[in-house]
Formats: sequence, C-alpha cells, structure tokens
Amino acid sequence: MEEKQFSACMERMKAGDRSALHEVYEAYIGYIYRIVLQTVSNREDAEDVTSEFFMKLWRLADTYREGNGHRAWMAAIARNMAVDLLRKAKREVLTEDFADTMIENASNDSIEQGVIADMSLQQALDTLKPKEREVVHLKIMGDMTFQEIADILKIPLGTVTWRYQNAIQKLRRCGYE
Repeated sequence: MEEKQFSACMERMKAGDRSALHEVYEAYIGYIYRIVLQTVSNREDAEDVTSEFFMKLWRLADTYREGNGHRAWMAAIARNMAVDLLRKAKREVLTEDFADTMIENASNDSIEQGVIADMSLQQALDTLKPKEREVVHLKIMGDMTFQEIADILKIPLGTVTWRYQNAIQKLRRCGYE
C-alpha cells in the first residue's frame, strides 16, 4: 500500500469508516505479525498483540501524520506493544519468583539475609547513572537485545553497549555478577 493510500485510509478511519481499517488490515497483517513475532518469539502472543495492534490503530487514526513513513510508524507501535507484553510477563514471573523466594526464606529463617541482600543490590544499582540503570533494566529484566534497546531508546547501538558495559563494571566492583 502506498503512502497516499494509507493516508486516505487513515482519514476514512477518523471519520468512522471500518472498511478502511479492513483495507489496512488486509495489506499489513503479515508485516505486523512478523514484527511482533520477532520480538515476542511466541506464536500465540504474537497473534494476540497483532490483533490488539489493529484495534489500537483504529484508536490512533487521528494521531497519524502523513509523510513520516507509515510503515515505520506502524512498526514502532507494534514493537512497543510487543515489548510492553514482554515487560508485563517478566514482572509477573519476577513477582512469582519473589513470592517463592520469600516462602523459601521464611522456612529457612533467613528473611533478614534476603532483605540485606536485596538492600545491598538496590544500593549497588543506585551507584549507576539513570541511563545506565535503564539499559541494565531493559537488558536483564526486559530480556532485550542491544539492538532492541537502541531502537526503543532511539540511541546508537554503540551507546547502548557502552552504557551496559560501564554499568556491569560498576556492579562487579560492588560484588555482583
């Protein structure tokens, strides 16, 4: 679909024309699905995010600005939705792991040691600059590649790897691997 066709569809969507959404859906379902699947690496999640993407596209029709590259605009939205799903899933797993750890610690009467360890990890993370902490968080907690982090933060790949390496060196000096 050409830029002008896409812009016309978006204008029609603003006016409430659902057939315009159907046209965009037919033209880009495979494109969006591949982007999402590449990010989430799970077919079911990719299908869910892809269908949610087109509902979101309908809601965002009035935010589209012609001439900025509609494919890149859609790809950024789809990628961000996929990353949000990964973050949510990671938080849920971490919450479950934390609960399991707390139960295990309680049974071993070592809750104090866990709190001390958590505090010292937090203190170690506090030694990082905010931008370094953000990269470490996305890399470790978000389980993202350096390229994905660079795309999300809109900074060069080299900057991402440099910040990550500096952060890891600081954490190692604090006794963390």
